[in-house]
Amino acid sequence: AQFRESGGGLVQAGGTLRLSCEISGGALSGYPMAWFRQAPGKDREVVARIYWNDDSTEYSDAVKGRFTMSSVISSNGIWKTVFLQMNSLKPEDTAVYYCNQVDRNMPIWNSWGQGTQVTVSS
Repeated sequence: AQFRESGGGLVQAGGTLRLSCEISGGALSGYPMAWFRQAPGKDREVVARIYWNDDSTEYSDAVKGRFTMSSVISSNGIWKTVFLQMNSLKPEDTAVYYCNQVDRNMPIWNSWGQGTQVTVSS
């Protein structure tokens, strides 16, 4: 599968952004999609997941209550797009954000997109 992230930018603390990830090339039905982020000098981490079967979501403690993940799945059950609504942004949210499909918290696909940069100023 291939992923193309967009929607990042520079915002002040307390601001909002909505990220999008277009999915193509055959993501697997039945496995959840996730948003990852990687801040400078830190490992890539999962911040949100959404499940294919019931649209339920899970969030890391760092973003819970502020971020909301949603998705669009085609009528034949194929992942099309995932979104990340980011509210009440904090400087510590500054990172490059990526999407990928996951098995538990492990990315399934090696083909990462270019990511989208989110920068939150204090």
